[in-house]
Amino acid sequence: MMPSPVDSFDAAIVLGAMVRPDGSPSPALARRVAHAVLLAQSGRVGHLLMSGGAVRYPIPEARVMRDMAERAGIAPGRVHVEDQSLNTIGNARLSRPVVDAMGWRRLLVVTDACHMARSLYIFHRFGLSVRPAPAWPDTNPGWEWYAAWIREAVAIPWTVIRVERDRLRRKP
Repeated sequence: MMPSPVDSFDAAIVLGAMVRPDGSPSPALARRVAHAVLLAQSGRVGHLLMSGGAVRYPIPEARVMRDMAERAGIAPGRVHVEDQSLNTIGNARLSRPVVDAMGWRRLLVVTDACHMARSLYIFHRFGLSVRPAPAWPDTNPGWEWYAAWIREAVAIPWTVIRVERDRLRRKP
């Protein structure tokens, strides 16, 4: 057996994004899954953990993501689902038991580049040592992309409060 490359990871945790009412992925969701699929196909990650519940519509984001990855050729045994989380804090909190059960240690987190800093903070505060694998748009995304960066910058202080409050509530 060949040794794993230095930059290989046990899994990539892929964060959900909006699923449309008809069950089709939003551009952000499609972008994240496409990036994760490339990581898996290139051998950089062994498994994909799709994380996201039924936030706006009844179809959980993680299930749509799983189906997309499998249609792209990723073997079902390499795609795992956490389909209860409703936000990034939930992604971290609910992915942790899956990561622990699988014994994964080297982890990437896949999300949009503008969402990465906040995601890394949350995952680290929940005890998951993840490295970034940001998904970027293929073309100039326009004003929506810049608005997302501004939203993320504004969300950071509120996220710190929510994460610390959640952690305090869960301490034994």
